[in-house]
Amino acid sequence: MKTADDILTMARARAASGQLPYAGAVTPQEAYELLQSAPHAKLIDVRTNAERDWVGKVNVPDHKQGAVQWNLYPGASPNPEFSAQLAQQAGKDDVLLFLCRSGVRSRHAAKLATEQGYQNAFDILEGFEGDKDAEGHRKTVGGWCKAGLPWTGA
Repeated sequence: MKTADDILTMARARAASGQLPYAGAVTPQEAYELLQSAPHAKLIDVRTNAERDWVGKVNVPDHKQGAVQWNLYPGASPNPEFSAQLAQQAGKDDVLLFLCRSGVRSRHAAKLATEQGYQNAFDILEGFEGDKDAEGHRKTVGGWCKAGLPWTGA
């Protein structure tokens, strides 16, 4: 099993090779391992409250996760309180693992967090549900759910 340092080193290497504007990117499995082993690791779910309520959410201890909507529902307008809400839930030195549905909003959140001084902002690749399959369904191609990691359904 990889150590937290091993995972963070790989995640930072992904950032360097992809010229990412944040600390790095982790797979869902790596994120889960970090949540188990790194004391200051915290998952920040940036999906809307409606998505968490209707689709499901990650099942890890409460002190290891937070939720800050990137966009507000309905309407998908940007959350003007994102930065303030993040500051209430995370410290600047925490290892922040941003999660959304498929990995798009989480990249934006990691970038903004980095710009605001969070030095350990990471994107969780593939997100919670992953991309759509050929039939337009999620949770079959990639993501937290497809990886078989703990989650609770709606």
